[in-house]
Amino acid sequence: MLDFFLMLLNFLTMKSIHLALALFSLAAACTQAAPDYPHQPAPLTQVSILDGFWLPRFETNRTVTVWTDFKRSEETGRVSNFARAGKLEQGPFVGIYFNDSDVYKIIEGAAYTLATKPDPKLDAYLDALIVKIAAAQEPDGYLYTARTLGAKQKNMGKTRWSYIRHSHELYNVGHLYEAAAAHFAITGKRTLLDVAIKNADLIDKTFGPREGQLKDVPGHEEIEIGLCSLFRVTGERRYLDLAKFFTDLRGRKDLRGSIYGPYHQDHLPVVEQTEAVGHAVRAGYLYAGMADIAALTGDAKYIAAIDKLWENVVSKKLHLNGGIGARHSGEAFGNNYELPNESAYLETCAAIANGLWNQRMFLLHGDAKYIDVLERGLYNGVLSGISFSGDEFFYPNPLASRGGYKRSKWFDCSCCPGNIVRFIPQFGQFAYARRDAAIYVNLFIASSAALDTPSGKVTLTQQTDYPWSGKIRIAVTPEKAGAAFPLKVRIPGWALGRPVPSDLYTQVVPASADTVAIGVNGQSVPLTLDKGYVTIDRAWQAGDVVTLSLAMPVRRIQSHPAVKDNVGRLAVERGPVVYCAEGVDNDGHVLNLALPADATFTEDRLNIQGHELVALKAPAQAISASFDGIKEVAPVTATLIPYFAWCHRGAGEMQVWFPADSANAESALSGVKITTSYALPSPHENLSAVADRILPRNSGDHNVQRMTWWDHKGSAEWVQYDLPRTATFRGTKVYWFDDTGRGECRIPASWKIQAQGADGTWTDVPASYPVKKNAFGEVRFAAPVTAKAFRLSVQLQPKFSAGVLEWSLLPK
Repeated sequence: MLDFFLMLLNFLTMKSIHLALALFSLAAACTQAAPDYPHQPAPLTQVSILDGFWLPRFETNRTVTVWTDFKRSEETGRVSNFARAGKLEQGPFVGIYFNDSDVYKIIEGAAYTLATKPDPKLDAYLDALIVKIAAAQEPDGYLYTARTLGAKQKNMGKTRWSYIRHSHELYNVGHLYEAAAAHFAITGKRTLLDVAIKNADLIDKTFGPREGQLKDVPGHEEIEIGLCSLFRVTGERRYLDLAKFFTDLRGRKDLRGSIYGPYHQDHLPVVEQTEAVGHAVRAGYLYAGMADIAALTGDAKYIAAIDKLWENVVSKKLHLNGGIGARHSGEAFGNNYELPNESAYLETCAAIANGLWNQRMFLLHGDAKYIDVLERGLYNGVLSGISFSGDEFFYPNPLASRGGYKRSKWFDCSCCPGNIVRFIPQFGQFAYARRDAAIYVNLFIASSAALDTPSGKVTLTQQTDYPWSGKIRIAVTPEKAGAAFPLKVRIPGWALGRPVPSDLYTQVVPASADTVAIGVNGQSVPLTLDKGYVTIDRAWQAGDVVTLSLAMPVRRIQSHPAVKDNVGRLAVERGPVVYCAEGVDNDGHVLNLALPADATFTEDRLNIQGHELVALKAPAQAISASFDGIKEVAPVTATLIPYFAWCHRGAGEMQVWFPADSANAESALSGVKITTSYALPSPHENLSAVADRILPRNSGDHNVQRMTWWDHKGSAEWVQYDLPRTATFRGTKVYWFDDTGRGECRIPASWKIQAQGADGTWTDVPASYPVKKNAFGEVRFAAPVTAKAFRLSVQLQPKFSAGVLEWSLLPK
């Protein structure tokens, strides 16, 4: 309907400006009258980040990350694919078939950055890029550069729409629609919006309930959110109906003949789903899309379904850092209470999807518990995904590491960098919201927000050093003196003894309302909570100031007892920030640290790459052991830093959940230096894995760390132990890595042990060396050997590499 009014407006403008303006007002009224979320976020153009914790991150995102992402997209052919598809340059398709989506996400993020800070250079860059995208669009609206350029990749399908289970044709354009809506809303330009509308019209003709239309669903959800964005911008009901069509069709074998299963959230009709399953990013996008559809249609069954799904996630599947998706395999949710640490996947995109979903749940229900989950993800699971410098990224975000992780400049599949660049600029609108006359303060960010209310414009100005300090000052300046309205200030769950809105994580010594104080102009306000908010309803005057004080002692966190990986372990939090220990601050090892439940913490300041952070110190126990079986427990002072800041000073060990006593702690190999002939850095590989005493289930166990000589094949390689002192051993045992059927590592052709003499020369140790698979190959030396260094020397099979899961020397 809005499009009709706009066309009529254009026709009548020259005839009667007054009639044209009247029609424009009617069109706006029709659009505004449509149902939507009862709580509305603050428009980005009306929120400014002023100082404190977030301003450097906003500026880095604007000045570094946006441009870094565009540069990488140019270098990797993502941008050229559009130009080539549009015949603006010559060349084949480059990269992965869904790479178009990365460019759309970066455009969306770039548009958000223009909302509060005009940037002519960025604006012009977007204009030029959109020309290439428009050129790549086929005459009927189809836009998928891989197919236009004739690429033949496994999951594309032979023809349009023939394999949308994996082709990402609909996923890609979902991000196009979001980018187009953002670009139009911020700049007023229709260039990208027209491309999106043309494509959406094609899809609306192709898919639907009518005879002759395709009845299938995208394997990767996202278009549902994008179609809702297009509906909001255009008022065209067809787009909303199409979003609901795709969502309603999930799990409907009776209507489609075959369905895709739990991995795609396509195992049951969406209104019957009660457990979050499958690929975590897809699930998060589906649930966010369902929230949008529910808000725009009033569908109570959708609301009931996502309420149940949310309860399942926050009660059984949410990691402490706000991340979701426990398993590397399938980037998927695990079973209920399956919340591993070292093997946790927790893709950055999944944390972002979870944040977008929880923001929408707040907009539906107006309950602070959703902002509690959103905030946990912001400060932990999302921020860990981007470096302080703004140009390096984590894909997974585990809660423990043996040193195999480091942030990367880019990825072949680079969904996370583009998602980060569009998520960070949205924080401003997450901070404030409005419903009718009420104003909500959700996040504590040094910022200013100008909000339109029935009482006139109201400006809120926050001053705070949150999350380092719990002191928040909010100046309230109504445009009209004496304007009456309720101001709702969120009291975080962590400040009231509930780190998450379930029993999944609890504080060992719970916080209480006694540690929270709120007042206006120096006068205390009763801490009466309604859905997690203190409501201050009064006639406001310029100069009124609300103060909030949240105590921020260190809190120990415990898991629900059903979380097996955390039995006997406690985590550490201060305010909304999760803490970890890194090897760089703790003599190289942290997996061997035990932090007693009653440990007393002291605060310190630590500067990492120009960012001053609150660090923590506490007495701990370091457990070590030697090859001869002697175990030692030594008192040490452990240093902890915010989890989001880990791995800025080189790869190394990291731990979030600490054993509360030495009996449950690992032991570090005392004084042994491990070296190898060759090793590539990888999250799954770690040189120290050969001596971590974690026993594999079999030679192909991918759930434990390993070291390999990949990508060397058929060569002679070695791994070496340099001991702190001369020792005598009677034998050795080795557990080989072999990923037959999955990769190109095999048990070696042969192996032997060498000992280093006092003169530095290596001598073969006489013994019989059998090569065993799926078991330790144990060898007894012909005679005990005394040395200070031992080498496991290996001859790889021709055309194959090899690896080691465990290698031990057996004391005399």
